Amino acid sequence: MARKSHADFVAEQSQSASAASSLVSSWRRSLVKYGLDPAETRLPGRATAAELSDRIAAMEWVVNLAAPQLDQLYDLVGLSGCNVLLTDARGLVLAQRVRDGDAMQFREWGLSEGFDWSEAAQGTNGIGTCLAEGRALTIAGEEHFHTRNTAMTCMDAPIFGPDGHLIAALDVSSARAGGDEFHRLIEAHVARTASAIEAMLFRASFPAARIIVAGEDRGGAAALIAVDRDDLTIGATRAARKVLGLPREGDIPARPAVDLLQWDDEMRGFDKGERAAIARALARSGGNVSAAARALKIGRATLYRRMARLGLDQK
Repeated sequence: MARKSHADFVAEQSQSASAASSLVSSWRRSLVKYGLDPAETRLPGRATAAELSDRIAAMEWVVNLAAPQLDQLYDLVGLSGCNVLLTDARGLVLAQRVRDGDAMQFREWGLSEGFDWSEAAQGTNGIGTCLAEGRALTIAGEEHFHTRNTAMTCMDAPIFGPDGHLIAALDVSSARAGGDEFHRLIEAHVARTASAIEAMLFRASFPAARIIVAGEDRGGAAALIAVDRDDLTIGATRAARKVLGLPREGDIPARPAVDLLQWDDEMRGFDKGERAAIARALARSGGNVSAAARALKIGRATLYRRMARLGLDQK
């Protein structure tokens, strides 16, 4: 009995009521929702030079901040014949890192700047499905929807903006034989790089705030919060939102960082604020109580009394 073609198998599984997996769900979206044909041989659509320029301009701050991280990732995987791509939230490739000797092959596959790799355009693929599902994943070989894409393996991670919205995807694509261990190693590098880019974007968005590490989510992404001069939380990364139970996207209500992080702190209200102010004044004066009192515009004896009440070291 002849083996079914890839296109026939994908179509059959996509229409099967009993087939249930995240991969089949993506195939089903590709076939039913987007009306794609797995046997289609045409390349993905490509934006015009003007359209690409406009899309890059709209994401200029992300592309520029991410550039050093893309370079580092390429330094790690480029010699193995991998292609590093950064896309916007709609799957259009905005930036690429690839060896000159491999560039033509990836361009022939449409894996270069200006090509649309959204799931709606290309069916199940690393970039498009990562963006559609908002999670890190690998689409290898025949897991792709289109038969023409089955020679490649694509490892991807989403990039979330400072407000929690999905803004980009980071992709490493390869067409060389590699094995599971090779792919898992690259997956880890992709996830770590995406997390580093998110952290850089977050810090750049809150330049005047203190940035506090609140932990990390199960995927290893750093959970960061931004705290203003009054110790109120004014921003949180997607990972922090998940860890702390905050809204996934958009603005967050200003809350004291100590309450949000559930730190064990018996001192509350004005006592806590006064203690922090005195501690800062003492630190700035190198422990000189007289100088600290002058900075706080209170008498030296008054400062000693307040230090004693608040449990501050008087030495």
